Amino acid sequence: MQFKHPEILYFLFLLIVPILVHLFQLRRFKKEYFTNVRFLKELSIQTRKSSKLKKWLLLATRLLILTAIIIAFAQPFFKAKDSNQVTNEMYIILDNSFSMQAKGQKGELLKRAVEDLLEHVPENQTFSLLTNSETYWNTDIKSIQKDLQNLKYSATPFKLKQLMAKVKSRKSNFNKDIVIISDAVGIQDKELKSIDKDFNTYFIVPKAEQKNNMAVDSVFINQTLDKFYEIGVKISAYGTQEKETPIAVYDNNKLIAKTLIAMDGAQKTMTFSIPKADFNGYVSIEDNGISYDNTLYFTISNPKKVNVISIGDAEKSAFLGKIFTASEFDYSNFPIAALDYNLLEKQDAIVLNELKDIPQALQTTLKSFSEKGGNIILIPSSENTTANLNAFLANFGTIKFGEIQNTEKLITEISFGHPLYSGVFEKKADNFQFPQTKASFAVSTTSPGILNYQDKSMFLTALQNQLSSVYVFAAPLNKANSNFQNSPLIVPTFYNMAQSIHKSGAVALTIGENQPFLVDAQLGKDDIVELKNSEKSGEKFIPIQQALNNKVKLTFNDYPQVAGNYGIYRQDELLQHISFNYDRTEGNLASAEEDLLSDYKVINDVETVFDTLQTDRTDNEIWKWFAILTLLFLAVEIFIQKFVK
Repeated sequence: MQFKHPEILYFLFLLIVPILVHLFQLRRFKKEYFTNVRFLKELSIQTRKSSKLKKWLLLATRLLILTAIIIAFAQPFFKAKDSNQVTNEMYIILDNSFSMQAKGQKGELLKRAVEDLLEHVPENQTFSLLTNSETYWNTDIKSIQKDLQNLKYSATPFKLKQLMAKVKSRKSNFNKDIVIISDAVGIQDKELKSIDKDFNTYFIVPKAEQKNNMAVDSVFINQTLDKFYEIGVKISAYGTQEKETPIAVYDNNKLIAKTLIAMDGAQKTMTFSIPKADFNGYVSIEDNGISYDNTLYFTISNPKKVNVISIGDAEKSAFLGKIFTASEFDYSNFPIAALDYNLLEKQDAIVLNELKDIPQALQTTLKSFSEKGGNIILIPSSENTTANLNAFLANFGTIKFGEIQNTEKLITEISFGHPLYSGVFEKKADNFQFPQTKASFAVSTTSPGILNYQDKSMFLTALQNQLSSVYVFAAPLNKANSNFQNSPLIVPTFYNMAQSIHKSGAVALTIGENQPFLVDAQLGKDDIVELKNSEKSGEKFIPIQQALNNKVKLTFNDYPQVAGNYGIYRQDELLQHISFNYDRTEGNLASAEEDLLSDYKVINDVETVFDTLQTDRTDNEIWKWFAILTLLFLAVEIFIQKFVK
């Protein structure tokens, strides 16, 4: 027990006063004589005994009264068990990712969490609130009431590590109380390690009652026909899906196709045929799970001819002309001596076909070409030196050619999951007629192989940046060295290597991935490119942009905030359609890792947090009990005075 005013305890010396008063009776007695004192003597003895007992009782009660009064004024208390953290700063981290759309016992998890904060955070409590998308420093619940009520779901997944970094950036001499409100979907142990052990951390984990969910994962062109595209729609299912689910395809809000899908596994791909023309629409499903991942927006631009140049001997390059046909490609071949360098910047892909030497000027030009979004395909020559090849490839990544090996090898491994072969194979081929080479270079790189030899060495690999790829073969493809030209693999391999996803294919970008995008346009000095969504949200924004000859490189950062189909405009001129979607990482509600929180304080609601802090950090004042004791002892004294004779 401690005292707020311990100096008042010196008044306990006053206890000596009632003791002195009771020890020294100053009252004088007068003698009276009676004729017969026999009975008076007996009465006198009894009176003296009871009077002596009464005096001691009164002395005890008066000492207790005085002691209780003095102690009450000294204000005794028991120190709070967590008193050293009474000055802590409060931080509330609120997960507003799309997984919080799930419904619990009292409605959507996020809305219920907001109600809990508004009801139970004390009005005089100063705190900082961090969400996936918003930050409010040193505020109170009244100041942000409207912001909380209007809080939207964020396209940014819940990333505890990044939010904790923001908290730690607020340097202070005080420790921190952290309240984390999240359903724990996708949370990982490495993120929990970002929480400082000195922080007083509480977790509130709202739980979803319904964890079954379906999501539209991706859309791709499965194959291109004369007048139609066959698109593949990949659907993922989490939990048990007992009923058939409606799925529909829309173009500019016009229904193109609709059917039912029955999930018999975790994933399923549905195919639809759509007209071979500009497509600006979406795929939609209707399920009973969370809704944010039920729609996937995508755009297919009317195919434009792809510009391809091959540099090398005309005879050795003849097979390329059969692949890059005039209906889809603008193809031409030049020997190195007759090459016009001014043509290179206008190409989409350049093939270096068995050049004996790659001049330094060409190396510099091709490096710039790759940085601006052009694809490069390198087919080495057995007459080229490894030093020259390695000097050229050093411009694009970590890859080295070793000495040529005159050993016949069979190409047996295909990376079916590589983007180069997306939609090429319906299933993995077991009885495929694999090609072979008679001589090849040893290739060492950190990039994965796309086609590999039987001995696991690489035949084809790729060095990729954000805008383009450099495809590298390990062997010459002339007929004297290889039968690859006669293989079924050659057409899809070269066809897809020359293509750019920005000119062909389904464009469905993910918000927050910050993937650069190329648009065919030439900007004037004061021209800017703007993105607009006129259908749904009306959102518009100006992305980061860089002019690259006849292209414009766009970088979106965390924009847009709302998924949908957008138009890329130069002033009022529509250049191209583009689609954005929310990240699909929040769809698996069963991935909540609550077991990882066993080392932390997990509580039910916000009210419990503040009740616990109030209890643990408030001193237990007991002066009132001593005041009550004073009144009690005073009543006892009155009782003694009245009833004890």
